[in-house]
Amino acid sequence: MATRVLVVEDDSSLRLAVTDNLADEGYEVTAAATVAEATRALAQARFEVIVLDLMLPDGDGYALCRTLRREGHTARVLMLTARTLEDDLVKGFQAGADDYLAKPYRLRELLARVAALARRGAPLATRHALGPFEVDEAARSVTGPAGPVELTRKEFDLLVFLLRAGDTVARREDILDAVWGDVVVDTHTVDNFVSALKKKLKADGAGFELKTVRGVGFRLLR
Repeated sequence: MATRVLVVEDDSSLRLAVTDNLADEGYEVTAAATVAEATRALAQARFEVIVLDLMLPDGDGYALCRTLRREGHTARVLMLTARTLEDDLVKGFQAGADDYLAKPYRLRELLARVAALARRGAPLATRHALGPFEVDEAARSVTGPAGPVELTRKEFDLLVFLLRAGDTVARREDILDAVWGDVVVDTHTVDNFVSALKKKLKADGAGFELKTVRGVGFRLLR
């Protein structure tokens, strides 16, 4: 089955160009010009990748991305925008975007980024028991003894990666590739996110340990 891609772009020329090129690459493509059209498309079909313009006539990509993550949509999101300030990039990733492409862009680069996101695939809809915590990948939620645990998008993706690694050591380089993708960040960023996870998942008698393997990465011991 072909990978399904939703293109949300209000510029008709860009929308047509992106849609046609993706279709030529073998993707099953649906196009939307507004938040309302995108919402209807998301209610009718499941997509593996969403190419999402930031500025739309009836809303913005940030809000739409936050909504689809809150509702459990697991499609990889490539956000398109003319904004390149660091705050805008951070805001996009916090909203749930997986990648970011600044306008004007080359179609070949867009196609390469869509292909990379499609290869990563959507998170598996599984649940994990982690001591007194329950991790639900489909709902993108963590619940503990005191109720829901608030994690950022990257914190949750990092936790899932560590859970899937089982009792093997997760290397920093592999974590960066899986969680941050093509975005260039310092390897120390992983350490900061692991520290944040430790604080948020701290519980008496937790029954697990997030251990640092010096010079290599991290290991989740259960």
